[in-house]
Amino acid sequence: MSFSTAAGNVAPTVIHTDTQGLVHGDFQLPVTGGPIDAYYAAPEGKRDLPIVLVIQEIFGVHEHIKDICRRVAKAGYLAVACDLYQRQGDASSYTDIPKLISELVSKVPDEQVFGDLDASVAWAAANGGDPRRVAVTGFCWGGRLTWMYAAHNPDVKAGVAWYGKLSVGHGPLIKRVALDVTNELHGPVLGLYGGRDASIPLSDVEAMKTKLAAGNAAAKQSDIVVYPEADHAFLADYRASYHPEAAKDGWARMLEWFKRYL
Repeated sequence: MSFSTAAGNVAPTVIHTDTQGLVHGDFQLPVTGGPIDAYYAAPEGKRDLPIVLVIQEIFGVHEHIKDICRRVAKAGYLAVACDLYQRQGDASSYTDIPKLISELVSKVPDEQVFGDLDASVAWAAANGGDPRRVAVTGFCWGGRLTWMYAAHNPDVKAGVAWYGKLSVGHGPLIKRVALDVTNELHGPVLGLYGGRDASIPLSDVEAMKTKLAAGNAAAKQSDIVVYPEADHAFLADYRASYHPEAAKDGWARMLEWFKRYL
């Protein structure tokens, strides 16, 4: 893959998380019309673990997303990431982002995603996870779905949305957006956004803050943090958008959020 470099960002420093003390690996997740490819990581020898669903960027479940699963597992959780648009195509075969969105991502309905994430929870519950303690985190495309899934699944106790769109989705199949569900959240969501992210206007972020303040109990517990110097995808250490300071702070905030609510 090749991606544009944004001014003011550092060169990629790819992080690789080792597997010491973990069980992990690829597996086939049973879903409607499936199975589909998935990956999990968890502390070795542990049961009744809180479950964290890791929702991919638009590029699918590649090595960066798998590494995030391992990082989450190192913190004591059972992490699961499944390829949420495998039915529509192979994201790894694309290098052009607009083409990837138009030919693949835009063809993925939210209902399909919700069903696959529900299946991920069921799989995790049968493989050492505690279905009463479910969290969700996602990035870019998955950041928006974090908000949406937190409103879909009553068992979600917490969410952390990394630079997910708030007022729009990707393509004509999207019926609702994150701004629509602030009165339906089942668990509080922490939103992490970049002040230099041209794809998500700060006016949308402010609108979301206003909606959360007027939403249900989980919405009122939610929070949004903006990193003024960070761009979109500031946690993506394999891309030029990586912002180490924002990434480090956001990761610490995510783990504290999970600790608080799971």
